[in-house]
Amino acid sequence: MNRQELVDAMAAKAGISKAAADAAVKAFIEVVGDELQNGGKVSLVGFGSFETTKRAARTGRNPQTGAATKIAACTAPKFKAGKALKDQVNTKPSKKCKK
Repeated sequence: MNRQELVDAMAAKAGISKAAADAAVKAFIEVVGDELQNGGKVSLVGFGSFETTKRAARTGRNPQTGAATKIAACTAPKFKAGKALKDQVNTKPSKKCKK
């Protein structure tokens, strides 16, 4: 599902216009991004939490040449699914797995 499909689905599910759903998606992305940028955490009970993690500098390898390359330290966003979301995903059959 891409962003436009998400907006369409949210509009249909909530009974709102596509413009309102698009504004809600945009606002959600901005608020979560701003909070993570400021070192905060966003927790949605039952869905999951967004937070950041620090990654140390390390040496990697170019898979084509095998040459060593330095990877700089960074702060990376991270999502941890909540129990209710995990349960929902594991109880419904996936469309790709139907036989």
